[in-house]
Amino acid sequence: MKLGIVGLPNVGKSTLFNALTSLKAQSANYPFCTIDPNVGIVSVPDKRLDALANIYNPKKITPAVIEFVDIAGLVKGASSGEGLGNKFLSHIRQVDVIVHVVRCFEDGNIIHVDGSVNPRRDIETINLELILSDVEVLERRIDKAEKLAKGDKKYAHEASVLRELLAHLQDGLSARTFACDVEDRAVVQEIGLLSGKPVIYAANMDDASLTGDLSANPLYTAVCEVAAEEGSDVLPICAQMEAEICDMSREEKELFLSELGFTESGLDRLIRKSYERLGLISFLTAGEPEVRAWTITRGDRAPQAAGKIHTDFERGFIRAEVVAFDKLIECGSFASAKERGLVRSEGKEYVMQDGDVVLFRFNV
Repeated sequence: MKLGIVGLPNVGKSTLFNALTSLKAQSANYPFCTIDPNVGIVSVPDKRLDALANIYNPKKITPAVIEFVDIAGLVKGASSGEGLGNKFLSHIRQVDVIVHVVRCFEDGNIIHVDGSVNPRRDIETINLELILSDVEVLERRIDKAEKLAKGDKKYAHEASVLRELLAHLQDGLSARTFACDVEDRAVVQEIGLLSGKPVIYAANMDDASLTGDLSANPLYTAVCEVAAEEGSDVLPICAQMEAEICDMSREEKELFLSELGFTESGLDRLIRKSYERLGLISFLTAGEPEVRAWTITRGDRAPQAAGKIHTDFERGFIRAEVVAFDKLIECGSFASAKERGLVRSEGKEYVMQDGDVVLFRFNV
């Protein structure tokens, strides 16, 4: 999974990226200090792996991973090439989820590209540039569909759906808020429009606001209002705080967060929201060689999950021996769980569940 961190210049994108990935991307108090995208691979926190490791004492523990991309700051006019607009748009096209960092704090020492802090205006600036880029893509696609419709009627329907979507975009509304049925949604998703990508708004605030009454911060509530209007998620976070704790030991970090009233870091919360937004879950495999987490889409069946490990597993799938993580920990071993009848033999139609510990049987 690839998450693109975007936003106006000087809103804390690179500071957040540094904190999340423990890399040192260039961050400074002036626009466009990030030119080429910085990329960081982050392990997905999963305490279940530690619990399984206590049982199996594996040679290796391999968590699922997530890729963060710190993309250049966007300014008004980017869709027509202003600033680093064209680069920005090409980089964002490659991500699965947009993490839109919105400034929700006042600080006269940090320059705002538009001269003042206004979350709703800042969000609209980014969204409008994505929409304008999508309009160009959509106009070309409609022209192509209309030409093909002369020989194939299915393209006539596609052109009709896309014309409705174009009118929606021209009203200043993003593709992700376009209402249509499942069949038409598939037509829209095939194009891969920028404004159709799922969004998590990272409301970057100071530590006092984060640890206090969030509703007392009007900048944060403005972000929540926009997110509610379009069905997106909001994550309150303090990029500076995350930067300060990223170099702490695990024990120090847990103690620090506990004193502030948090049970998990901003990174953990961001990954969890990303999984929820994309409908992802993890299944687990465990043995002496390796304990590992694998990411799949909610609703995937056992053969598809097996294919994540190796294509031969899916091609030669026979069955999956499955036990729920909690039951396995309770029993203390796979063999003990099997003796107690808690290991199930599942076939090709089994829908995988989050936390399934699985042993796949296959033959090729």
